[in-house]
Amino acid sequence: MTATADWIARAAHDLAAALRRPVEGDDRIALAVSGGPDSMAMLALLHAAFPGQVIAATVDHGLRPEGAAEAAMVADYCAGRGIPHAVLTLATAIGPANIQAAARDARYLVLRGWAAGAGATMLATAHHADDQAETFLMRAARGSGLAGLAAIRPAQPIGDGGMLARPFLGWRRAELRSVAEAWSLPFVDDPSNANARFDRARFRALLRDAPWLDAGQIALSAGYLAEADHDLRALEEWLWASRAQSNDDDDLRIDVGALPREVRRRLARIAIARVRDKMGITTPKWSPATNIEALLDALDDGKSATQAGVMASARGQIWRFRPAPARRLHR
Repeated sequence: MTATADWIARAAHDLAAALRRPVEGDDRIALAVSGGPDSMAMLALLHAAFPGQVIAATVDHGLRPEGAAEAAMVADYCAGRGIPHAVLTLATAIGPANIQAAARDARYLVLRGWAAGAGATMLATAHHADDQAETFLMRAARGSGLAGLAAIRPAQPIGDGGMLARPFLGWRRAELRSVAEAWSLPFVDDPSNANARFDRARFRALLRDAPWLDAGQIALSAGYLAEADHDLRALEEWLWASRAQSNDDDDLRIDVGALPREVRRRLARIAIARVRDKMGITTPKWSPATNIEALLDALDDGKSATQAGVMASARGQIWRFRPAPARRLHR
């Protein structure tokens, strides 16, 4: 096969591998396309692999004056190929604090809503092996455990049966740029990617300037950890069914007797997430990668602790999780 045919076949295979199922003819594939070389290559590759099934959207965060022109560039490319395209804007402006994380959260929120409204069965992004290596190193520097070091997952549910897919985690940044250049795709380079103000840009520079740190091998390690995390999640579900009980909807209890710390850690994460979801707790922030070691230490010592708006307490081998009481104001 030619390089072009190889690229298209590889992209099709990798999307199915990320989803852990074949891509069907009635799948509607939503793509998040920023206009960078990575996402433009993804757009071209998946449109070639699954003609008539791809739709695309570009989010204009309102952070740079060039954003509107970049969205228009993607729209023009899509119009020339019959690909439905939408330009999405954010409901509220992004503040100056932790701007990249805030932009990411807002972007995913609007993209998920757009994909669901368009009847898409999946939303795909162009995250690649270099992104994976950067994320792994960032989280390792923060002392993350297995869930954090597994870094960017190939796929995860996003509600209503949809999936968030990252089919290009096995591709290097340079490979995707080669596709964009070989096919003469329009693209722009976001200057924030090289801004040392941001953590990710600093780790990107570290990988660039230290060739002995092989980003591809680091990404491979993150992938192995993601597989282990996936298998442990199946164990979680079985243990949750046999070890957890609920006296009412906002009071969960877990029998952690004779369980190793990693399993106790995972069951505690599930309990925190379920109490938050049930009670609509949204602050403080919470994610499956949040460090809960101090909470585990307290519970192992028979003490109480609060994390992410949830109070946890221990009586023997029974751990109890419920909404944390509101703080009282003292005069």
